[in-house]
Amino acid sequence: MADLAQHHARFLQHLGAARGASPHTLRAYGRDLAELLAFLDERGVVAPAQVGPRTLRGYLMALDDRGLAPTSVQRKLSAVRAFFRYLQREGEIEEHPAVGLRQRRTPRRLPGSLEVGEVEALLAAPDEDTPAGRRDRAILETLYSAGTRAAETVGLDRADLDLRDGIARVRGKGKKERLAPLGRFAVEALERYLRDPARPRPRAADAGAVFLNLRGGRLTTRSLGHLLEKYTLRAGIHRRATPHTLRHSFATHLLDRGADLRAVQELLGHAHLVTTQIYTHVSVERLREVYELAHPRARA
Repeated sequence: MADLAQHHARFLQHLGAARGASPHTLRAYGRDLAELLAFLDERGVVAPAQVGPRTLRGYLMALDDRGLAPTSVQRKLSAVRAFFRYLQREGEIEEHPAVGLRQRRTPRRLPGSLEVGEVEALLAAPDEDTPAGRRDRAILETLYSAGTRAAETVGLDRADLDLRDGIARVRGKGKKERLAPLGRFAVEALERYLRDPARPRPRAADAGAVFLNLRGGRLTTRSLGHLLEKYTLRAGIHRRATPHTLRHSFATHLLDRGADLRAVQELLGHAHLVTTQIYTHVSVERLREVYELAHPRARA
């Protein structure tokens, strides 16, 4: 009978092959479960059937004693739950030992977003008299127009773009695809960039990529982050902004202007509506600020 270490390897293979998990997700699950297996091995627990609720409560106490951030504990417990659900489905255990395991509650963090004026300043920051500036303007316009994640943006291929109809085919988490609309400004910026004779010749491996670095390779998410840092400073925005900040701004501004929550869910590519609902809290906070400033009887 296979031991926990063997099941660990099979579980990661299952996540990659059947669930389409990204390499980043597989590394995170691998690290978190390796910690669990080391904890169990120190206590002579090597088989799935040996793991009970009391054992996992001990693991949770060990995590608490390390002073980890609540979000880190939550992530590790999520990996543990997923692993034992897999073992239960495979018939290796009868009952899930993590059912009822207490999980720390964390304060709900509202996503950061920029004001409309700040976004406009950011979009105007690249110098469009240069090839790099024309590329960067197209990137920023795409991020804000389509609400794409960093990886989705750099992963775009020219075949994914229908600039005549203003549509991009986006490959999101779990290899799920969705169609994202591109506004007029994004389409115009992309057309200028893709027609630019100074655009680098793409390397063979990246022949289809939309956004290229100066050497003709596909732009990376890290480069995208640095790009946002540079233009945030140039635009005079005195707070940190990332590619995800533009995605948050995209969703918040849509809801501020009356967009339907389910439509925003589809545009963001969220699997569950509850993930999108956090943006309604952002909009309510904005409404409260306006109300308190403007209503004559809002304050004592």
